[in-house]
This record gives sequence, structure tokens and C-alpha cells, in this order.
Amino acid sequence: MVPFRRLACTLPLAALIAGAPITLALVVWALPSRAQWNALAPLAADGFQTDTIDSRVAAPETAAVVQPSAPIVPQPRPPAPPRTDGPEQVTVSQSPIPTFSPDSLRATERALMLYRDIASRGGWPRVPPPPAGTTLALGATGPAVTVLRQRLAASGDLAPEAAGDGAFDMELEEALRRFQLRHGLTTTGAVGPMTLKALNVPAAERVRQLEASLARLAERDFVFAQRYVAVNLAAAAVEAVDGGQVARRFPAVVGRPENASPELVARITAVNLNPTWTAPLSIVKKEILPKLARDPAYLARANMRLIDGSGREIDPRTVNPNGPVNFSVRQDSGASNSLGFLRIDMPNSYSVYMHDTPRRDLFRSDYRFHSHGCVRVGNVRDLAAWLLTDTPGWERKQIDAAIATGRRTDIRLTNAMPVVWIYLTGWGTADGTAHFREDVYDLDDKRRLDPSMLVAARRPDATGAAGFALQSAARPLELKPSANRLDDL
Repeated sequence: MVPFRRLACTLPLAALIAGAPITLALVVWALPSRAQWNALAPLAADGFQTDTIDSRVAAPETAAVVQPSAPIVPQPRPPAPPRTDGPEQVTVSQSPIPTFSPDSLRATERALMLYRDIASRGGWPRVPPPPAGTTLALGATGPAVTVLRQRLAASGDLAPEAAGDGAFDMELEEALRRFQLRHGLTTTGAVGPMTLKALNVPAAERVRQLEASLARLAERDFVFAQRYVAVNLAAAAVEAVDGGQVARRFPAVVGRPENASPELVARITAVNLNPTWTAPLSIVKKEILPKLARDPAYLARANMRLIDGSGREIDPRTVNPNGPVNFSVRQDSGASNSLGFLRIDMPNSYSVYMHDTPRRDLFRSDYRFHSHGCVRVGNVRDLAAWLLTDTPGWERKQIDAAIATGRRTDIRLTNAMPVVWIYLTGWGTADGTAHFREDVYDLDDKRRLDPSMLVAARRPDATGAAGFALQSAARPLELKPSANRLDDL
């Protein structure tokens, strides 16, 4: 196991802090062909929807079979409007290189040096929106296409010699897909609103993002094990890492800006199948009772029950929604349960965890910030099966069969799994790729790169920052559809 804070980094700290300019070589690697792009199937997530609730704190409950740890609450949330650049789908990278690993600090330092150099040379041009009624996509021509080429060449997504052409050809489409993947956007190969927004973030802002992420990486006290789970909150993504490589990658739904998911380090101890959910008092008062007052049938429709202090069910018709709350609200297991069919326990001081959801439609969007702090995981059953690899008798088919019974089941992991939630809006990976996400939580301005945060012993890298390329190393970009399955209800 590798203590992250003890890693030696290779770039001179003084240059990083001083922001000294350095001449770097932008390297553009082979792009995939159009046929390869077209062969990539989009995410086909189930569109099941419900009036879900989600929060961080929940009252403990007693079950006939198990004693699970306290679940996290739901909050009513209307369906969010699609915020993708194309169809409601997300593309999951097939790269085996983790977002968060022992190499992250050095790779992000190199990315920072490169982007400081880009910014010192004036950054990149601002891409104008296309004229009304037109789209910046394959076949387009005109000044906006020329500027788009210059923009992508400046960041290394397009070969410099291709920057002057005014036609939107297959080469430009593939370069734009590469840019979209690096920025967590649906890889349409066309410039939609979110892609245009990402293209026009100034280079200086990308520098600030890398500086903030570098500070977070330097201070994150995490011991890397052979197997661990990493959640990048800014990317709304979950990675299951084994032996330094990503075994599985999942889209996630994380906290809304007003209910930001916390950065933390914990250990996953159990997987709960068919969980019930007991609402905390705050949600009972603010969300559930007002709905009950407006609609006496709300509880029955949401599969919720009122339970008194002795464990007996109360007739909702006898409750004054404006009176004292001397009962609890419990939601039964099932398809409409706000936690879905599966919860992953990871005891921590924030009372947050990872779980399934009936709102699988949200995994189709590029914008996945809708929860009250916990992390909803796409195709969470596959993550659970991976977590239970060392726990006999719990492969994916056994998990499916146990869920199908409808009975609550708690499964203790034979070996607790390290898990880290971290907020990285800009980072480098060991293959030489620089990645960026929107600072949805507005936290980067609160972070400054402090020399005391970084490892003191550093040696200049023989290759220097020029060894860092914006694109993936010696192989074409690889994508695969999300592992979400229609039968994973």
C-alpha cells in the first residue's frame, strides 16, 4: 500500500508556485476513425422515474432479518431537464488509468505547467456561437469553424497544421469528440451549448482549476490499497480500482450545489439489498407532512408508513400534519424506494453513502448534481459484485436473485474496502491527458496552491513538463457504453 502524502514529485516546486513560463511541446496522438466512433453504442439507461427524496441523515430502524446502519434520506425532486449536447446519454471512458492514484499528483503538476505555458502565450480564441438556425457540426463551414480549429489546436486536441482550414471535416469532428470526453461531455462531435461553454473557459481559469486540484491532491491523506473505490465528485463518476487500473467505471449522481457531497475517506463495510428507508425528522417536517396535508393518499402511493414509538403502524388519517411529530416515516423496500434496490454502507461522520436509485434517467445527463449529498451509482449492482469479490457466494447473479426475493439482506464484506470522495475539477493522468470539469460547487477560488501542502523533496524530471501531452499516450482514444442495463431495475 502506498501512502499518498509521501509520494515524491518530479517537477520543481519553485516553478509551480512562481508560475514561471516554460516552453512545452504539444503532442497530438492518433485519433480514432469515424467508423470507430460510430461503433460506440450510447448509454441505454432505464427511464424509470419516481418522486424520490434524498438526504444525508436517517433514523436507525430495526428489521426482522438485519440491523443495517442508518440510511440516507431522499428529497422530492422534479425531473431535471436534459442538459446534454445531444441525446440523453453519457459516454464512459474505457481508459484503465484512474483519476485518483499515486501518479495523480505528478501528472497534475505536469498539466499545470503546460496550461500555465498556454495561458502565458495568450490562451486560445473564443469560439463564437453558430448563426441562428445552423449547427457547428460535420459539414459546416465559415469563420466559426476556423476559430474552432484554432481553439482545439491551442489545447492540443487538433494537430497545429490543421488549424487554418475553414471546413468541419471528420478530423475536426474526432478532435472535438476527444475534447468532449476530456471534459466529461457527451461525445456528439458537434458543438452544443455545454460544449461551447467548455470551449470558452479561459486558459487562466483552467490553470486555477489545476492549482486547486493540486492542493487537494497534496493534502488528501489516503493510503492506496490493491483495491479501492474513488469518487470524483466534480466529475460525478465512480471508479473501482484494482492493481493500479480501473476495473469498472460508473456514472454517478452527486449532491446539488446547495447540498454538496463532502470530500471524505472511509471504508466500505457492507452491501444492503432491498433496503427500507426511515426519514429523518427534518425531511418529515419539511417534505413529507406538507405533501400529506395536500394529498391524504400520498403515503400509500409512495409506499410509506407512519410508525409510532412502540413499532406499531399509525393510520395517516389520525395524524395532524401541523401537529407534533411523535412518529417516524418508513418507506418500504421495492421499486419505488428512494434508495433503489441496493445500498453500500461506508460509515463516516457525514452519514452519507452510495446507493441505487429509481431515477436512472438522471445517469443519461452530462449534469448529474441532484442528490442531497449521497452518491447514486449507475449499475450499482455491478459495483456491489466487484466489492463482494472476496465474499463467497455473492456474484452478480446471486445479488440479482436475492433482490428478486424482495427480502432485506445485509452482506458484510470479508475485507472492508477503502473509499475516497474527492473534488477534482482539473487533473492530469499518467497517460498524459488533462481533464476538466465545471466547478459546480464553486470551491476552487477558495483553494490556493501552498508550498507547505506539497512534498518537500523533489527532483527535476528528465523529460520535464514537455513530456506531458494533452492527449492519450500511444493508443487511440477508447470509449465504451455505460454498463447500465435495462434489467437493472
